[in-house]
Amino acid sequence: MSLDSQDNQTRPRPQLSVLRDVTIVATLGVLGLYAGATFLIPLTMALLINVLIIALSDRVIALTRAPTWLANIAGVTVVLAGLFMIMYILGSQATQFARSINTYESQFDNAVNRITGLVGNDVTSFIRDNLVSIDMSYVARMLLGSATSLLNQFFLISLYVAFLMAERLAFRKKIQLAAGNPQLGADLAAVLDAISYSLQRYVGVKTFISLITASISYAVFKVLGLEYAETWAVLTFALNFIPSIGSIIAVMFPAMIALVQFESIGPFLVIVLGCGTIQFFIGNFLDPAMLGRSLNMSTFLVILALTFWTTVWGLIGAFLSVPLTVCILIIFSHIPALRPMAILMSLDGRLGEDDRSAEKHKA
Repeated sequence: MSLDSQDNQTRPRPQLSVLRDVTIVATLGVLGLYAGATFLIPLTMALLINVLIIALSDRVIALTRAPTWLANIAGVTVVLAGLFMIMYILGSQATQFARSINTYESQFDNAVNRITGLVGNDVTSFIRDNLVSIDMSYVARMLLGSATSLLNQFFLISLYVAFLMAERLAFRKKIQLAAGNPQLGADLAAVLDAISYSLQRYVGVKTFISLITASISYAVFKVLGLEYAETWAVLTFALNFIPSIGSIIAVMFPAMIALVQFESIGPFLVIVLGCGTIQFFIGNFLDPAMLGRSLNMSTFLVILALTFWTTVWGLIGAFLSVPLTVCILIIFSHIPALRPMAILMSLDGRLGEDDRSAEKHKA
């Protein structure tokens, strides 16, 4: 008994060894993500674009009964053409905006004085002390730099997407052969299916919702005669992929430009109240209703993921924060040692496979 008790005391606990291994792997992973950002960002963008193409092609097949190859070509053409238009608009109009940003900065202080009678001196002082101090030229250069970088890498991303689509059918067979063990192959296939389902639903729904939001906002901008309306519409579409703060930024930029461009306060209030109400309604009602429980991520985790991926990969990381975190949550949920971590990362403790098994049991 004494020897057994001594062995139990000297033997390392499995929980501590798992924690140690996870800490080491996580640290090396973060360093690898930061060091390999130049290579990993285009690849990650290509994977998400590939997921969107697959979702679109599957929908085309379901609606038109078209052959798979034709649906894939249609999906690739539509998605890549849309992305090229977005990057072209950002690359052309954003360049003009970046050149004229100093003019807007010099006029902004005078524009703030026009709202003194509307909101009072205290609020005006707050706006002047906080918003005027923002280095708008730096923000514009950051946005322009990110857009230009993606435009320069568009060919590489398109090349990745083409090869991913070409190997779409053969990839599952290669996973089964590489696993060796049929059970391991089935587990890997289950993980890939869960990731593919969640990403297709998230990317597809967010793209549809962002298109609606951008279209309504663009109509408002054109009616008001706002300068660079196309740029603000594209930014509204893109910024809706950034959780929480993206919709706020999407309203703030055109509202500040309206405050400078127009002599009256009316267009500023239309954008703040009108577009802000649209963003609030879509973000709090339409978005959750369409996404449903497909993500089931903790709200705190969403903010934490946004902070982490923005720190590691910059502005592009903010756009990719939710899809990447969804992948991590699904992978953790399929590893027994990391399943408790996945439960903590979820919204209500229920994981995706739990819901699917419950539905099968009811059926």
